[in-house]
Amino acid sequence: MRSFPLITAVLGAAVLAGCSERTEPPGDVGICYHVVPLKGGKLKYNKLVNTPNLETCAANLEAMRLRFLRMGGTQQNIYGAYQANFLFLEKEGVMTSTSLEGPRYTALVRTGDGRLAIPGAMPQAPAQ
Repeated sequence: MRSFPLITAVLGAAVLAGCSERTEPPGDVGICYHVVPLKGGKLKYNKLVNTPNLETCAANLEAMRLRFLRMGGTQQNIYGAYQANFLFLEKEGVMTSTSLEGPRYTALVRTGDGRLAIPGAMPQAPAQ
């Protein structure tokens, strides 16, 4: 009976954690979105292109980011969305998450010359 308050507290915390608000991307099949954060925490989803997979969506977002930089833009990091996943294009590569607030996982990494590649696809230099 001593553990009853502890169990109740743990279950209560789990219930409250489940109620925290999560921002989830659209789940439309095959549609790649450019996501624009707006004032007040809202997001605007701009349809970019129809694509067969997440990697192609990331490549299209990267091409858009590079075009903006060539035109004088300063935005280094951009958001995208593809089939219920957010894409975060950053200096290190492309991260993905099922919510805006959730943990991010590496989807693509940057090669030495700045291109995007699947992790582990590029040969590693031998250790010296």
